[in-house]
Amino acid sequence: MSTPRHWLYAAVPFTAAFFSLFWLSQSLWIPVKAELAQWLIERSWQASLQGNPQSRPWPWADTRAVAVMAVPDYGIRQVVLQGNSGRNLAFGPVFTEGTLNGKDWVISGHRDTHFGFLKKLKKGDLISIETPKASRWFEVRALDIVDSRHEVLVIEPGLERISLVTCYPFNSPDAGGPWRYVVTAIPLKNTLKPRLTSSG
Repeated sequence: MSTPRHWLYAAVPFTAAFFSLFWLSQSLWIPVKAELAQWLIERSWQASLQGNPQSRPWPWADTRAVAVMAVPDYGIRQVVLQGNSGRNLAFGPVFTEGTLNGKDWVISGHRDTHFGFLKKLKKGDLISIETPKASRWFEVRALDIVDSRHEVLVIEPGLERISLVTCYPFNSPDAGGPWRYVVTAIPLKNTLKPRLTSSG
């Protein structure tokens, strides 16, 4: 009768070690997966520049790389994706549906990852948006805190601007609240800024 009991005692540390290794591997895999996703997204962007706008980061992706946003003064360069969904937001900023093909662009991102830098922006800062067809510089003109329960972003097809939107406040532990932080920028006139390079 003692053999099963001895076996049970011996199995406890092995079981603990197994689950410890399992959770460690999971925690290590998450950043590796994130880096791999960014590499695949960048490859999709490069394919778009080479004339394949329908290139997707991975075969089952429901998004594609459609632009690169850069804020050189803060060392920011991010590939912007198509499709405003929570799944796509996990990989980068996204164009709000219906604005990509117009002039009044709305780009959303998570406050604790890709759009955390918005809290550093100030009026007069420059933002570059590059698409496969053109590159344009914008100047930050407004920084607003908006209650989405009472105010909505109005899209004006004839107006050329970008609005960068994220949840607010930046340090809130709760996700999905009603407040939004909105950075509005308009095209910069007579700029001497060079065209963005497409390399990472």
